[in-house]
Amino acid sequence: MAISFFKPKAETVENRPIIDLRNVDKFYKTAVGDYHALTDVELQIQAGEFVSIIGKSGSGKTTLLNMITGIDRPSNGEVWVNNTAVHGLNENRMARWRGKNLGVVFQFFQLLPMISVIENVMLPMDFCRMYSLPERRRRATELLELVELADHAHKLPTALSGGQQQRVAIARALANDPPIIIADEPTGNLDSKTAESMFVLFNDLVAKGKTIIIVTHDSAMAKRTHRTALIADGEIVNEYVAKAMPTLNHTQLLQATKLAELLTFEAGAMILSEGTNADTFYIVTHGTVEVVLPRPNQSDVVALQLGPGKVFGEMEFFHEKKHRASIRASEAGPVEALAITYEKLSELLEQSEVTREALKEMASKHNGENLSWRGVSS
Repeated sequence: MAISFFKPKAETVENRPIIDLRNVDKFYKTAVGDYHALTDVELQIQAGEFVSIIGKSGSGKTTLLNMITGIDRPSNGEVWVNNTAVHGLNENRMARWRGKNLGVVFQFFQLLPMISVIENVMLPMDFCRMYSLPERRRRATELLELVELADHAHKLPTALSGGQQQRVAIARALANDPPIIIADEPTGNLDSKTAESMFVLFNDLVAKGKTIIIVTHDSAMAKRTHRTALIADGEIVNEYVAKAMPTLNHTQLLQATKLAELLTFEAGAMILSEGTNADTFYIVTHGTVEVVLPRPNQSDVVALQLGPGKVFGEMEFFHEKKHRASIRASEAGPVEALAITYEKLSELLEQSEVTREALKEMASKHNGENLSWRGVSS
C-alpha cells in the first residue's frame, strides 16, 4: 500500500502542490535484471515550503532529485512541477523550462572557472533570454549583494573560498527568479560557520516565498526545515511514522510505513470506546482527535487533544489491552490516522528495544495522566 508523504487537497490549478510526484517508479536495466531506484513514490510539496530529503547513500535521493528537475524521467508515474507535466516534456522544451522554473545549487558549485563571478550569475539569464542586457548585469549585481559578494563580482571563481563559491552558486540559481530552489548537499563541503550562514540565507528566501528543497545527510540540519522526507531503498518513509517512532532506523521506518493502514474518520465520529478490546496502535496524520473521559451524571470531559504526529493505543498495548478512554474525531474536521495492529507492532518492536522502551515510557506517562484526570473529575 502506498502512503502519501503529504496528502493533497481536492485538486485544482490553484491549490495543486508546486511539486507533485504520483506513483513514480524508476528502474534501470542491468545485466542481472531491473534495478529499482524508486518504487511507487508519492511526494507532494506545497509552494513556500522548506523541505529536506534525507537518506543513506544509494537510497534514491539523487534519483528523486533527477525526477523533479527533469534530468531523468520516471519509468512509470507522473511528475508535476509548477503545474507542468515534466515527464511529458521533450528535451528542447525541458532545458528552457528548467531554466525558468528551477534554480539548482550543486554540492561542488559547478561554476565556470574561466569567466568572472558576475558573468557566471548572468549565464542563466543569457540562456533563457530573460531580461534585457543592461537588466541582466544590474540583476546579477543585486543578487551578489544579496549573498554579500558584490565586491568580488569581477574576480574569477577560483579566487574565492569554497563558501563564497557556494554563495555565488545560490545567486546564479536565483538569476531567473525561479519559484523553486533545489540544493544537493549544499553544505557538504563547508565549515560549520559558513553552513550556518547559508542556512540563514535559505530561510530568508523561504520567507520571501521561494520553495526550497535540500538533499542532505545532516539530520540536524534537516530537522530545521519545515518537513523532512526520509527515503530508504527507493521508497518514501511516512513522515508521521518517523515523528512517532524516531528511534527506528531507516529500514525499520520503511517497514512500519508499509505495515500501516490509512484510515479516515468523519468530524465528530467516535473512533474508540472506553472498555472495548484494544488491538491497534494509531498515529494521527491529519486533523485532531480528542481523548474523552466520561463523568457520572455530567457531560463528558475532553482531557486531551492530539494532532498530527501524536499517537494513541500505546497505553493499551502495554496495559490490559482494554481502551482506557474514548477517542473521537474533533468536530472541527475529519481525521486521518495510520493504524498498525498490535501483532505487527510487536514484530516491529522486537527489532528495536530502544523504541519499545520509549513507547513503554510514554504509555506509563499517559496511564498516570489518565488516572489523574479521573481523580479530578470524580
